[in-house]
Amino acid sequence: MTAPVDELVARMQDLLDDLVAAGDPARHFLGTYLRTTEAVNAAIDAGRFEDPDWVTAWDVDFAGLYLDALEAHRRDPATPPAPWRAAFGTDPAARPEAHVLLGMNAHINFDLPQSLVRVIGPADFADPPLLDSRRRDHERIDEVLAGRVAAEDLALQAAGSRRTPVDRVLAGLNRTAARALLRESRRRVWGNTTVLHRARLHGPEALACRVAQLEAAAAARVTDLQRGGPVLLRLAVRGFGVVLPEG
Repeated sequence: MTAPVDELVARMQDLLDDLVAAGDPARHFLGTYLRTTEAVNAAIDAGRFEDPDWVTAWDVDFAGLYLDALEAHRRDPATPPAPWRAAFGTDPAARPEAHVLLGMNAHINFDLPQSLVRVIGPADFADPPLLDSRRRDHERIDEVLAGRVAAEDLALQAAGSRRTPVDRVLAGLNRTAARALLRESRRRVWGNTTVLHRARLHGPEALACRVAQLEAAAAARVTDLQRGGPVLLRLAVRGFGVVLPEG
């Protein structure tokens, strides 16, 4: 791993140790994210991406948005962006997978388009072959995440996720649904990233306005998913992502 990734993993591990010691349910998403980060970086080392240096920079930038929100929450729960306030406000008694899925929803819908537009500059958007390469590397992350679904399901069970007989019957279906939701969310994220880029071309105020719209939509999505029932089933019915309107 590169030095920036080493620093990222160390920061995540330090925070996770604190959350575990405190019994904070935020540990469920952070633990999953740490293991996923390690898997992404193993994929980088294995040559699975077209531009490993770019993927590394993006990986660190993207994770930083979540870690900043988590640290802000621990200092003052009123200060993180609205999607994270909603996710961190999940009932502590909720199943571990609910905390993971709600964290994923906030991070992918709100943080990911912002990170992508930060690491894909205007010149990259104006270069179609390079932009296609960035998009393909963005989509390759799904392969890594999909490969982690079964292992993370087992990790959540070990963390105390209660499984009913119906849950066990649905486990395979849930894993299939998770993979489909990842694909759907990535498509929407790429569209939202394009909307943010176009706003960026009109100046900081236009971009800030679009980010505010994204924040409101992402927060509403997390809140909707907290209305009751298994989160994954609600995601399967309502979808994972949010869409910024064009224009």
